[in-house]
Amino acid sequence: MTGWPKVATTAVAVTAVGALLAGCGGSRPSDGGGSSDPGITDSTIKVGAHFPLTGVAAPGYSEIPTGAKAYFDYVNANGGVDGRKIDYTYRDDGYNPTNTSSVTNELVLKDNIFAMVGGLGTPTHSAVVDFLNQQKVPDLFVSSGALAWGDDPDEHPYTFGWQPDYEIEGKIIGQWVKENMPDAKVGLFLQDDDLGRDSEKGVRQYLDDQIVATARYTSGNTDVAPQVSSLASKGADLVLSFNTPSYTALTQLTAQKLNFTPQWFYSNIGSDPALVGSLLSRFSEGAVKGTNSALDGVLTTEYIPGVDAADNPWVKLWQKVWDENGGDGELTNYRIYGMSEAYAFVQALKDAGPDPTREGLVKAMEEDMADSDGPQLAPFRYSEDSHFGISGMQIVRLKGGKSEPVTKVLTTDVGDADIDEDDSGQADDAPPSSGIPDKS
Repeated sequence: MTGWPKVATTAVAVTAVGALLAGCGGSRPSDGGGSSDPGITDSTIKVGAHFPLTGVAAPGYSEIPTGAKAYFDYVNANGGVDGRKIDYTYRDDGYNPTNTSSVTNELVLKDNIFAMVGGLGTPTHSAVVDFLNQQKVPDLFVSSGALAWGDDPDEHPYTFGWQPDYEIEGKIIGQWVKENMPDAKVGLFLQDDDLGRDSEKGVRQYLDDQIVATARYTSGNTDVAPQVSSLASKGADLVLSFNTPSYTALTQLTAQKLNFTPQWFYSNIGSDPALVGSLLSRFSEGAVKGTNSALDGVLTTEYIPGVDAADNPWVKLWQKVWDENGGDGELTNYRIYGMSEAYAFVQALKDAGPDPTREGLVKAMEEDMADSDGPQLAPFRYSEDSHFGISGMQIVRLKGGKSEPVTKVLTTDVGDADIDEDDSGQADDAPPSSGIPDKS
C-alpha cells in the first residue's frame, strides 16, 4: 500500500520537531489513569491513524478505518479492554507525505494518542516513522508491506508491521512460478518505490533467469501504455504485477487495447475483485462493465479470509460487527482488513496487562503476539529481533469474485529462509464466542 513519492524535506522537518520535543515528552501530565503515558485514563485509551480518505488512493483504502472503528465500537459496547473504552481517531492525509506529517503531529502533540494503529502507506508513513519513535509512540500494524517496518527494531523499536512484507510475497510467488511454470517468459510490472523494489527482490531469488522484461510506473501517472507495450514486445506470457488497485484496472484496460493476453498474477494489494471491477467501469467511462468477474483467471495471494468466504467463522464475526456498528455501505475486504488489525491491537493491549504503558505494549508485542490467535492464515513473526508481521499466505485463483486455493498456506521469512507449508494450525483458528480476544 504505497503511493506518492516520498517528500524527503518533510521527513527531515518532522524529525527536527521530534528531536526538539523528545526531551520533554516524559514531562507531560498524566491523563489520570494508572499509566503516566499520554492518551490513557482509567476509563479510556486514545489511539489514532492516518489514511487517505480523499484523493487518488481513497478508493478501497478509505474503508479500512471504518472497519477498524466498527470493531473498536463493538469492543466498547462489550465493556472495552480492562474497563477502558478505545477512543479511535483517524485523519485524512490524502496519501501525501506532507499531509501525513501534519496530521501525525496533531495526533501525537494535540490529541495525545497512546499509540498509532494502522497508519497507511509506504511513502506516507516513511515521513513520520522517525518522529513516532523519537516520541516513543507505539507504532503498530503499519498498513503497508514494506521491509522498513520490521527489519530494524534497533532503529525503530516502537514500529511493527502487520501484513506479510512484499519480499516474502515475491518469494512465495517466485518459487511457485518456478515449480509450476518453468517455461514461462516472465514480465514484471512494478510500482517504482519500496513496493516494487521489495517485491522484485523476492521474485528474483527464484526467477531471475525467466524474467524477460521489467516495467516500472510512477504512482500518479495514469498512462501505462509504454510499460504494457514493452512487456508485450519482449514476449512476456506471464506478468507479475506489484501495484495498487487503480493500476490493476489501468493495466487491464491497456492490455485489452493492445490485444495483450498474458497470464496475470497480481499482488494481494492490487487484486480486490469488487474494487477493480468498479475502477474498470469508471476508467473506461462505462465501456467495460464493472463486475466481480472482471479479474476471472487472475492469480493472486491471500493472507486473511475475505468477503467471498461468507461461511468462515471470522467473516461471520466481521459481518456481525459491521451489521451492529458499521455505517453506510457493505462489508468489504478493506473493512475486514481494518477489523483484523483492530482485533490484533486489542489482543496486544490485553497482553500488556490491566495498566498498560507504551513500553509495556511494545514488550507484549515482542514476547506474546507471535503465538496469538486471529484471522491471519499464518503466524506473526514478532520478537525482539523482528518486528515483521504475518509470515505467509496462500496462492489463489480468482473466479466470479471468489478465490479458489491453488496452494496450501506457505510461510517463509526475508532473505534466504526456506518456504514451507505452514503446520501451525493458525489458519484453523476461530474467534472466541465473545468476538473479543483473550490474553495470548
